[in-house]
Amino acid sequence: MIRNKAFGRRFVIYILGFFIMTMGISLSVKSNLGVSPVSSIPYTITCVFGIEMGNATILFHVFLVLRQIILLRKDFKPVNLLQIVVGIVFGKFTTLCNYLANMLPPVDNMGLRIILMLISTILIAVGIFFYLPADIMPLAGEGAMQAVSRITKIEFPKVKIGFDVSMVLISLIVCLIALHGLGSVGIGTVIASFLVGFNLGKLTKKFGAWRDKLLRVS
Repeated sequence: MIRNKAFGRRFVIYILGFFIMTMGISLSVKSNLGVSPVSSIPYTITCVFGIEMGNATILFHVFLVLRQIILLRKDFKPVNLLQIVVGIVFGKFTTLCNYLANMLPPVDNMGLRIILMLISTILIAVGIFFYLPADIMPLAGEGAMQAVSRITKIEFPKVKIGFDVSMVLISLIVCLIALHGLGSVGIGTVIASFLVGFNLGKLTKKFGAWRDKLLRVS
């Protein structure tokens, strides 16, 4: 009974983290200063092909799971196919949060756009702060990074840096070729690359013990 209660609480925190994270992503889109690296390719798909961003996010997660299968082959665990389900939830949250963000009035003032972008980095960090330690099922991006780390024997933090840089570069090249502009990449992308991790570190240091206690049921 206690174990079921503990999982239920972790699951609620996990879903809450997802929602907060996607709200942050939607505000970064609203700021029009460039989205965070994790969302750069889905937003590029939206800009280039006109596919709704939530659906583009789902397609990207499916691609990343297929990539894991190719990399790991026999070592791929079938349970990780649930990352597709997680990607669908994440995509639907993205659709919902973009809808909510679009209800805000247009933001033309550069100062307000910067504030919106800074708020987005805080929300993304808060989302990660809650969802990741719940330890239920990672997003496909993290699963792909773990697969690369396992195959190449390169430490996960270094793989993550390379993964983020690669996504931004791919997005930038595609947008320059197809749109003749920066598209999903901007100053906000660069700032988010640093601030999300910084904010996450500060949150973990100040509230990590409280969160870990919240995830447990005595």
